[in-house]
Amino acid sequence: MPAEMARDLEETGSSSEEDVVVEGPEDHPCIMWTGGYRRIPILVFHAEAILTKDSYIRLIGEAFQLHAGMDGERYRLSYKIVRTDSRLVRSLLTAHGFREVHPSSNEYNLMWTGSHLKPYVLRTLTDIQKVNHFPRSYELTRKDRLYKNINRMQQAYGFKTFHVLPQTFILPGEYQEFCNSYAKDRGPWIVKPVASSRGRGVYLINSPNQISLEENILVSRYISNPLLIDDFKFDVRLYVLVTSYDPLVIYLYEEGLARFATVRYDQGAKNIKNQFMHLTNYSVNKKSGDYVSCDDPEVEDYGNKWSMSAMLRYLKQEGKDTTALMASVEDLIIKTIISAELAIATACKAFVPHRGVCFAWRHYAFCLGIDHLPYALKQSPVADIIRYYWIK
Repeated sequence: MPAEMARDLEETGSSSEEDVVVEGPEDHPCIMWTGGYRRIPILVFHAEAILTKDSYIRLIGEAFQLHAGMDGERYRLSYKIVRTDSRLVRSLLTAHGFREVHPSSNEYNLMWTGSHLKPYVLRTLTDIQKVNHFPRSYELTRKDRLYKNINRMQQAYGFKTFHVLPQTFILPGEYQEFCNSYAKDRGPWIVKPVASSRGRGVYLINSPNQISLEENILVSRYISNPLLIDDFKFDVRLYVLVTSYDPLVIYLYEEGLARFATVRYDQGAKNIKNQFMHLTNYSVNKKSGDYVSCDDPEVEDYGNKWSMSAMLRYLKQEGKDTTALMASVEDLIIKTIISAELAIATACKAFVPHRGVCFAWRHYAFCLGIDHLPYALKQSPVADIIRYYWIK
């Protein structure tokens, strides 16, 4: 939070009895102070506040009403949600006293949006506003752009250094190169739209003739020997927060999800069209009659969704080196973000007038090969999926 708000908070501690409803915020559980002389407060959000509806927690957003500004009006932290239905974000902010304003309003402290922002919107941001997107973040979230950025880094620093994606081609532009590679390795291969999510439009092939070239698609070598748990394929979803690209600052959330397919894995060609075997997306497998959900938040290793901690405990019991695995995962995340660092940092300098107003909270999905090495499957903004997942 900016220093202007910090000064407001400090002054509330010496306001008149008429203005002060509670004690100053110095020891409030939702505030961590940093900077010289504790002048810069960092807001800490507590998920349990959604359930407890604690009035003291709500004061964190309402506290700014305690101080009269230059114009005599009281100030309250506010937010707006644009082009997305992020119910969890709305509930969390409301529980902390933030007031929701209309999507067209310019009087907000936080904008949570499900779409990329136009340059003219970024240029109007003030130093007391934040938005959950960086300019040109599609360099990471679009599969074709991510592939091209990784490919560029491979050419610059060596294929082995940036071997974080399976062999991939963008069609129809690289159709001939794909056919040449297919002649050496008939697959199977996996086809994905360049700008889609939740398993939509994804299918496996074992012949170029099975591909539709009506739109831009990615074709990647399918990881046909994935690491399995109880004979089921799974992927792992992690959550990453980027608060700056210059300098690059990345935070990795300590917990994640393991998502399982609903049909036991079989490499046989006869099963190539069985999405419940090959895809791990919740949006796909929830339609399976074999999908098992777990409603008990205390149980982490039951059904088709496990916590990442439960998955790591299982692998460790099986003799896997989970420390090395997570080090490889962190390496994968850092390298994929670095691949787009220059483009995004340059766009920030061109369009964003103040440092620190942009942030990006994203999820990474990756699959483990039998060699225990992670391979990036995709990176997506959290705004479009946060309604489905509660992060413990």
